Amino acid sequence: NIKIKNIGDLKIEKLLKNIKKGEKEEIPNTIEATLRDYQKDGYYWMKKLYDSGLGGILADDMGLGKTLQAILLLTKIHSETTSRSIVIAPTSLTHNWLKEIKKFSPSLEAIIVEGTPKDRIELLEKFKSGVILTSYGSFRKDIKIYEELEFSVAILDEAQQIKNTNTLIKKAVKKIKSSSRFALTGTPIENSIFELWSIFDFVIPTYLNNKERFKKKYGKKITKDMDEDSLMNLKKIVKPFILRRVKSEVLKELPEKIETNMILGMDKIQKKYYLSYLAQFKGELEGHLGGEGFNKSRIKILALLIRLRQICCTPELFIDNYKGRSTKVEALMELLEELKLSGHKVLVFSQFVKTFAILKKQLDSKKITYFQIDGSTKAKNRLEMCDLFNNGEKDVFLISLKAGGTGLNLTGADIVIHFDPWWNPAVELQATDRAHRIGQDKVVQVIKLITEGTIEEKIIKIQETKAKLIDSMTANDGKIEKLTKEDILGLFD
Repeated sequence: NIKIKNIGDLKIEKLLKNIKKGEKEEIPNTIEATLRDYQKDGYYWMKKLYDSGLGGILADDMGLGKTLQAILLLTKIHSETTSRSIVIAPTSLTHNWLKEIKKFSPSLEAIIVEGTPKDRIELLEKFKSGVILTSYGSFRKDIKIYEELEFSVAILDEAQQIKNTNTLIKKAVKKIKSSSRFALTGTPIENSIFELWSIFDFVIPTYLNNKERFKKKYGKKITKDMDEDSLMNLKKIVKPFILRRVKSEVLKELPEKIETNMILGMDKIQKKYYLSYLAQFKGELEGHLGGEGFNKSRIKILALLIRLRQICCTPELFIDNYKGRSTKVEALMELLEELKLSGHKVLVFSQFVKTFAILKKQLDSKKITYFQIDGSTKAKNRLEMCDLFNNGEKDVFLISLKAGGTGLNLTGADIVIHFDPWWNPAVELQATDRAHRIGQDKVVQVIKLITEGTIEEKIIKIQETKAKLIDSMTANDGKIEKLTKEDILGLFD
């Protein structure tokens, strides 16, 4: 009985009729995968939307196989037509998409459009039917070519890439001409409900009105007041076009995930540095707030916070010839030695890539072997290292939270260590789910290393407080509002 308005010129009567019929599409017989029921349901949902000339957001929990469900749809479409479709993904995931297509749908023609501008143009000119895989960066550079092409379906992977309305990539993807559009993301909302609006603005343009009208109707009422009526109204409107399942609902057989905070003290010299910088920063903070005001000083304040966080990890990150100890580095090494002896394989995440240079010296001296992924690692090399690690090579995987927190399958690990905490619990959860996903047959232990009496403990409290807002739009979507003035000032107390 849901009454949904017309979407521009698109009518949804066809969609509602399809839903009422309850007919299920046949799974393409060329698919070489054992499908779970929820994955079949995801395909049926996408196909009904596609047949109605609409699109949607597949927002399944990380590790539930969003890529496979999209491949089912692409396989069905291209078994019936000689057209082109496009998948745009982060650079690190384009090769993974090709690998998954070859594995699950060998008959589906697909190509990665990459290389020099000349290479990309030649590839696009030659490829007339099938699935084009390209990165967000390449797509933006080649938009003049892409806006002249027509696609059966356009899919954005890790669609939180377009959460900011005014970015060049958001403006570029809006120009895609396609019969249907889908967004894949485990976190449709990370910072505010306006990110959800931005993704809908791609998937079904005009459905949630323009940004100003959306803001007027829902902005303050939901983000500040948590108004129940406004929230329920928005949920009702978007519900037919968002499909989200979480692991606890659909993967009853997935092993348990145990989370532990390991609270650590600081070395005397390390603590002196911390307290000294804290006092200095409090003085600078008062100056910024008294002069430029909070909003104008936000970037400077966050830079000060980064320094405090680095001292918690190890002052070596920015203090040359540091002579003290780092309790956190020592604790991590003790953990890794013990875990190696017990036969565990470990993922270590950090936001500070320089941390890995410090850790690697210690790992080498203790004969603990490792792989490393950061922003400089090529997509093809990432996949090779992941496969080797999952097949038993090396003890530890060092991973930059920003560069490797999404899109990797590392079920060979059963221990995940977060070396330094991050404000947004959704980002940490995505990283953890590199190991806690389909294919994992061991209990996964997650350990956060937290320095006592410091900004890190306050970050954990902010995570816990903000996480209460997570259910405000889609269950467990990882929502966290931006840090408020009170949050930031509280970090210096």
